[in-house]
Formats: sequence, structure tokens, C-alpha cells
Amino acid sequence: MKYLLIFLLVLVIFVTSITLGAHNDQVVTFNYLIAQGEYRVSTLLATLFGAGFVLGWIICGLFYLRTRIVLGRAERKIKRLEQQIETPVEQGSPSLVSKD
Repeated sequence: MKYLLIFLLVLVIFVTSITLGAHNDQVVTFNYLIAQGEYRVSTLLATLFGAGFVLGWIICGLFYLRTRIVLGRAERKIKRLEQQIETPVEQGSPSLVSKD
């Protein structure tokens, strides 16, 4: 259900940008860092929207990846600690807890 809503949202945004682009055939001068160029407003709108969309997905993906890595490390640590709790302490080995 969640993926369906995300797909519908992306579809609505895409259709809206196509509609806006179809009605904007003016040529504008776009100055960017290195040079400048003359583009149609519809092409410029679609290109910048696509670049922003891809950049947003990359940033979200990096945050998601970082979270998954931290979660994996925490799960491994929990599993290791559970194994330490489950193994019985031998009679002759020194105690891990100090009796101060």
C-alpha cells in the first residue's frame, strides 16, 4: 500500500511537470557556474526537476544505508552478548564481576 501511494505521488508530480512544460515554450538564458545557455523553459524545468529528484534519492539512500549499517552492527553486538549470557561460567574460571 505504501509503495502504491509513493508511485501515485511520483506520477502526479510527473504529470504536473509535463503539463507545465507543455505550456511553457519560451526560450530563456540560464546562467550556471561554468557557462550559460539558452533553453526552453519546459526543458529546463524537466531537467532541474529530474536532477533534484535523483539527488534527493541519493541523499535519502545514503542515510538509509548508514542506518542499516548501524543496525546491523547493533544486532551483531546483541547476538554476541546473548551468546555470552547463555554460555555457563565454568567453576574454575575467575568471575567477571568484581566483589568490591
